[in-house]
Amino acid sequence: MTIDPVAPVGVLLLVTLLLIAFVAWRGVRAPTLRARLGWALRLVGVLMLCLVALRPVIPAPAADTPSASGGLEVYIVADTTSSMAAEDWASGAPRLDGVKADIRAMAEQLRGASFSLVTFDAAVVQRVPLTSDATALVSASDVLTQEITAYSQGSSIDEPVARLTELLAEAEEASPDQERVLFYLGDGEQTASTEPGSFAPLAPYLDGGAVLGYGTGEGGRMLSYSGFVDPDGTEEYILDFGSTASADASPAISRIDETRLAKVAGELGVPYVHRDAREAIDPVLGAFDVGEVVVGDVASGVATEFYWIPAAVLGALALLELLGLAGALAELRPLTARPTTARRAAGYVVAAPPAVGRLRGRGTP
Repeated sequence: MTIDPVAPVGVLLLVTLLLIAFVAWRGVRAPTLRARLGWALRLVGVLMLCLVALRPVIPAPAADTPSASGGLEVYIVADTTSSMAAEDWASGAPRLDGVKADIRAMAEQLRGASFSLVTFDAAVVQRVPLTSDATALVSASDVLTQEITAYSQGSSIDEPVARLTELLAEAEEASPDQERVLFYLGDGEQTASTEPGSFAPLAPYLDGGAVLGYGTGEGGRMLSYSGFVDPDGTEEYILDFGSTASADASPAISRIDETRLAKVAGELGVPYVHRDAREAIDPVLGAFDVGEVVVGDVASGVATEFYWIPAAVLGALALLELLGLAGALAELRPLTARPTTARRAAGYVVAAPPAVGRLRGRGTP
């Protein structure tokens, strides 16, 4: 057990000692046993108040895997649009499976770095704020899903640029000497009607990274996603209606656009690498140095607080004090209250007010 005081311990002890001295002095000078007992209870209250302020706690248990922090910030931006569900990864798996596998590899091989995960589809979301907890990164990436098909209205590969610019600028201001790298994971497919903007504004903040491309030239079909798991296993593929009637529509095919991905890499000043399930990502990650890694334990739960125990005792003592105060007020009722019928019956005489005429100086009748 340890303490988590609300103020410096020295200050708390000094205030407690002064209060104890005052209460003890008043207790010794109390004229009756009942009064001395009251001051003894107040002394207990002072001690309980001190314990509440010291906040005794049992710290949270350490995690099984210690945390590690080094000198590298890794920003990962992943495409989660419908095209990333195209089944042209390993053995007909969706491209998003390749993204998840590569993020897990980054967390393992760049252990000690700080990670931030941003995804984009119809919205840009920072899934993981900058953290050295690699477990949090893996957990967040493992549950990534494609966007809900009904919300898909065309996507642009430059969607995350504004948000990334904001994040990198804030990080640069906070730690100007820190090294930062960016990994862009996507298929480069531009389904919006406009041309994508440039990624060049991000380049001044970066010390490296890579653009990783997923998919094939032949492409693959994409399963529709409603946001819920279909227990019947009757998933349907996204259809390409084009100019045909609905009844004749065929499954849409998504293909990687390596030309656009290579252009993004050029604007960022980083290499472009086409990812294949048969090839490890190790050569891409081996070029980055995390720096000196500091390992330390991190909590895996919550601390157990015990301040509520003395607080409960203090509350009970405060209630007793209020009851005593109420009794004392009842005993101090004015003894010269207005006479009542009962007092008149007991023989009290009530003087009549002087006549108005006398007050005005008239003579007596």
